[in-house]
Amino acid sequence: MSQLPTPPAATKIEHLREHHGESVNDPYEWLRDKNDPQVIAHLEAENAYTQARTSHLDGLTDAVFNEIKSRTQQTDLSVPVRHGDWWYYSRTVEGQQYAIHSRIALTDSPERPQLEPGGAPAHEQILLDGNAEAQGESFLAFGAFEMSHDGNQLAYSIDTSGDERFTVRIKDLATGTVTEPGIEGVGYGVAWSADGSHLFYTRVDDAWRPFQVWRHEIGGSGEDVLIFQEDDERYWMGLDTSRDETHIMIGLGTKNTSEYRILPATDPLGEFRVVSPREEGVEYAVEVAGDDLWIVHNKSHKDSELARAPLNSTSSADWTSVIPGQDGQRIVGVDAFATHLAVSLRRDALSQVRILPLDAASETGVGEGYQVPVDEVVYSIDTGNNPAHDTASLQVVIESLVTPRSVYDVDLATGELTLLKRQPVLGGYDPNDYVQHRLWATAADGTQVPISLVARKDVSPDGTAPGLLYGYGSYEISVDPYFSVARLSYLDRGVVYAIAHIRGGGEMGRGWYENGRMEHKKNTFTDFVTCADELVSSGWVAPDRLAAEGGSAGGLLVGAVLNLAPEKFRAVHAAVPFVDALTTILDPSLPLTVGEWEEWGNPLESAEVYEYMRTYTPYENIRTVDYPAILATTGLNDTRVFFVEPAKWVARLRETVTSDPQTRPVLLKTEMVAGHGGKTGRYDAWRETAFEVAFLLDQLGAN
Repeated sequence: MSQLPTPPAATKIEHLREHHGESVNDPYEWLRDKNDPQVIAHLEAENAYTQARTSHLDGLTDAVFNEIKSRTQQTDLSVPVRHGDWWYYSRTVEGQQYAIHSRIALTDSPERPQLEPGGAPAHEQILLDGNAEAQGESFLAFGAFEMSHDGNQLAYSIDTSGDERFTVRIKDLATGTVTEPGIEGVGYGVAWSADGSHLFYTRVDDAWRPFQVWRHEIGGSGEDVLIFQEDDERYWMGLDTSRDETHIMIGLGTKNTSEYRILPATDPLGEFRVVSPREEGVEYAVEVAGDDLWIVHNKSHKDSELARAPLNSTSSADWTSVIPGQDGQRIVGVDAFATHLAVSLRRDALSQVRILPLDAASETGVGEGYQVPVDEVVYSIDTGNNPAHDTASLQVVIESLVTPRSVYDVDLATGELTLLKRQPVLGGYDPNDYVQHRLWATAADGTQVPISLVARKDVSPDGTAPGLLYGYGSYEISVDPYFSVARLSYLDRGVVYAIAHIRGGGEMGRGWYENGRMEHKKNTFTDFVTCADELVSSGWVAPDRLAAEGGSAGGLLVGAVLNLAPEKFRAVHAAVPFVDALTTILDPSLPLTVGEWEEWGNPLESAEVYEYMRTYTPYENIRTVDYPAILATTGLNDTRVFFVEPAKWVARLRETVTSDPQTRPVLLKTEMVAGHGGKTGRYDAWRETAFEVAFLLDQLGAN
């Protein structure tokens, strides 16, 4: 057996954490400072070690990368969408990392444009070429992309480090020149005044919380004006324009409470009006449409209801119920158009879209509607790109574990679906070669936990197949069944792929979320273990050939699961993992922390919360037993989950676990110029994914 390279050993420096009468030494906390040359040297040593330990995977990584590339139609066109006097779309070109965003005038192309054999559609006007913007940069991500109402100006924002702090630029589309100096340190969301004279944008505080709205005068010589500031550190801020383009909207929300403020887009110097003052525990979202406000809220039912209010409403007392709350039916949102509403719902761990015609004669303002049909056992459906308020059709996107992303037009009057585009999958892909199932795992408390599963048709549940179980389970975020080209590299090697729809997510309604947060957080972890057991007991996966994967809060999930049941997994990929949650949530100066107290609890104030988190945080609970092979991936400039969390976790794992490092290594891979989402160029992202896939395939013996 060849000599193994020696893993980096992080220096131990005493660092005491003292809370609620407990003093804890955290000797790897010094790794937090990315400006310290010793920290960078350690991360680079970890990268070198990971490269050395996985050099045997180079051929497999190349193979998976080429599979992703060969299955992808690299020169492609999104479905052009009509808005105003233009068709808007994006397109990709083989060999180029980023999309090109463009438009064509209706006068030049009365029908929806098509990709020409030579490349770009005729009469194209390029709005923004991501490849040109990326010149000279190691990283590029876009935040805002917002056209002025007259279509003459484009406001867009870029991030070249991965820290999600953007620079806004304004382009005159007649000349193609950037007309305004870059506005730096901006958060997500921009909005134009109706006449294009002013642009509104958000700024973030030191903890990366969007907390201010500013107004910028186009061509003005004065300073930008602070319009609104949210001082409650629990509240996150969003900024947008209503679909009918009549109002600028500020959305404010904690994990439990929300508030909206609106301003006519024709009155950029005016004052924002509160739609309904914040009430602790009441969440609502607003859609402006003509003389009405359509509001989804939880004031009378935890799974929300749809209400209507007059445009000038300033209180929830004005809300009239349209769709009352129902047990087992979660109302997620509403899109309002000139003649219809599109209501997004969840039921039985599946998404739905219901169309309701507007009816002035009806007491509720809507008539009888219909549900957009989907004929699959597990799937996801959502409203697509629908910028026009006055439209006779609705774009919806439907996909599943076997059906590639499919864009349809729904005739609002008749409900008829017309397929506009299905994601091409090259190389002879046939969905009939695969099967998808819905399984249910029974938790210790009797709760039925749904699982979505896909495998090649020739894979039998005979207890021999390798498998990969993915999970998230936080923030009421649902991981709906979706199609993935990269996943085919697992399936075609006989790997069974499954998604655990565990508590803490939103798949089964608000109660599903509430039973996996705060003092119920451990349900998230035990549900995942229950799902792993179901895959094995049902015969779909061999007991010694199951891997796990999760990212961000899903990284906390798999880290906690490893401490609970390390013997159940052969390998784990933890992406940008929130594995040192207690340390982070104890420090209100860090990004997101104060707002997170409503998700995890406040361990600063509560000894009970402190002790509860202490018992499940992955970094705090590593055991002296055999663990699976572990790959932790992160980005140096990640603002959401600092790189220090997986760096500390890996250091502590190495000094504690008893696994054979020859067969079950513990590895850390840090992208030195990237953030929470990793690399952004598509070929770079595919290469990164291919490495992660190769690592798990190798560990599962499926290479």
